[in-house]
Amino acid sequence: MTDPGGRAPFDAVLCDVDNVIRFYDSSRLHAVERAAGLTEGTTMKVAFAPETILSLLLGRIDAQEWVRSIAEGLTGPVPEPTAWELGTTLLESPFKADAEVVSLLRRARSHVPLVLVSNATLRLEDDLAALGLTDLADHVVNSARVGMVKPDPRIYRLAASLAAVRPERCLFVDDTEENVEAAAALGMRPLHFRGPADLAGALEPLLS
Repeated sequence: MTDPGGRAPFDAVLCDVDNVIRFYDSSRLHAVERAAGLTEGTTMKVAFAPETILSLLLGRIDAQEWVRSIAEGLTGPVPEPTAWELGTTLLESPFKADAEVVSLLRRARSHVPLVLVSNATLRLEDDLAALGLTDLADHVVNSARVGMVKPDPRIYRLAASLAAVRPERCLFVDDTEENVEAAAALGMRPLHFRGPADLAGALEPLLS
């Protein structure tokens, strides 16, 4: 719904990347886990535990050091070479962009600034280039480059400042409830993303 002045209820879109724009194919990883006698998801549980992932997302270690940490966490339940294979397979999982989400965001950007706000690695910018999305947004706020991770309020304020918009005039899109709640606490218009229809609905006042 637009406001009484005919404006959309936000003047910028701040959007997460992973599990909103970019999606990974984990089928190869799951096959390696099954062959090793592990339950599917075991590698991700180790890899994305805060003590393993946080240094990567803050840019303090690189991707190969992350794989080393994963391998150390898996060695024991599986032999060390298998642990390294699991970590490397996770790192090299193929990914693709959701075309519908990308289209919606490109349309939104023709009306308001778009800032990507991602807890990501130092490889994010290269990954966006590989997806042909270098020009998708006006700015990219990558946790590994700015040294802050969602839900730290500072990374939200940085994204809003780059868009030159007050936080309360930002639509914030993320698939993680904790991150969405943090945005709402700053007065942003929150969208807990579960699929393209959610984004389409949130953008409707801007695009109609």
